[in-house]
Amino acid sequence: MEQEGFVKKTVRSTVKWVKRLILIALILGLGVLALAYWGVYEKGTMAGKILRITEKGVLFKTYEGKISLESFGALKGVSPVAETFDFSIEGDQTEVIKQLEEVALSGERVNLHFVKRYVRFPWRGDTKYFVEKVERAQGD
Repeated sequence: MEQEGFVKKTVRSTVKWVKRLILIALILGLGVLALAYWGVYEKGTMAGKILRITEKGVLFKTYEGKISLESFGALKGVSPVAETFDFSIEGDQTEVIKQLEEVALSGERVNLHFVKRYVRFPWRGDTKYFVEKVERAQGD
């Protein structure tokens, strides 16, 4: 009789601790997922000329772009080194997409303000870099 009571108490106590551990793991998992999705790892600015803006994808339509970054070194007489950089634009940033399409056609130099996320999700874009603001370069 007493043995059954002890077993029931032990099982009840164990189940309670397992439920607590599962709840803690779930809360921590959601926190890590939220950080990976909304967290910003880096903020910065890129300057160059937009080469292309595209909407792509089969299941998830995302906006992708490429900018040509021209590095002007300290050495005189050396031609600039052309480097390209891929970036994404979130779908709800319609004004940014419109501005990027305009400057891609005009060929003018722009400054792109971007954020880098921790993780790339397929419905957001092909890169971790997301453009948030476009500035047309002055005095070009």
